[in-house]
Amino acid sequence: MPVETYSTRDTALLLVDLLNDFLDDEGKLAGRIGPMLEKTNLKENLKRLINGARAAGVKIIYVPHGLHEHSFDDVQHIHPRWQWAMDEKVFWIGEWGADFYESFAPRDEDVIISRHRTFDSFVNTDMIPKLKEHGIEKVVLAGLTSHTCVESAGRHALEEGFHVTFLKDAVAEFTEEAHNLAISISYPTFGHEVLTVDEFLGSIG
Repeated sequence: MPVETYSTRDTALLLVDLLNDFLDDEGKLAGRIGPMLEKTNLKENLKRLINGARAAGVKIIYVPHGLHEHSFDDVQHIHPRWQWAMDEKVFWIGEWGADFYESFAPRDEDVIISRHRTFDSFVNTDMIPKLKEHGIEKVVLAGLTSHTCVESAGRHALEEGFHVTFLKDAVAEFTEEAHNLAISISYPTFGHEVLTVDEFLGSIG
């Protein structure tokens, strides 16, 4: 069992990219990530996590991806993965695919970070000002995908001096290999804690 206690005064649950293009059966990435969503039981685990965190009074912060036609105007060397996303209009701002998945949609009391264009949601967003505004010292990460946007947020949070926790059963990835590498190697490297949803909920004080 974890020894860390998560106070509602300084802990935030960061929900990364809970968007239609990932989570809805009609989303543009559903066919690619759908099998791993089922294998990891992600939707049920996220439901339990979000309901438990709300009931305990933990601050919930939504961290959405978002692209538009000028997202990379200042980038000379666009990564092929992002070029594909631009061509396919994945997470396209103003379209349904970039909307929050209805079952996990934010409420009025939640915080929504400005949209990130690449993996790292601390870059070119208002993440740090929003965390400081709410007195957050500990960030708990869940969402999509295990070794890209979730991992990148954790790495950057660590560099900024935050206490970092990854929830290994509240993330998913396109492949089992990438998912397993994230939770077995990357998370213990960059996180102060690597917990299950139930371990985290049981440690809120």
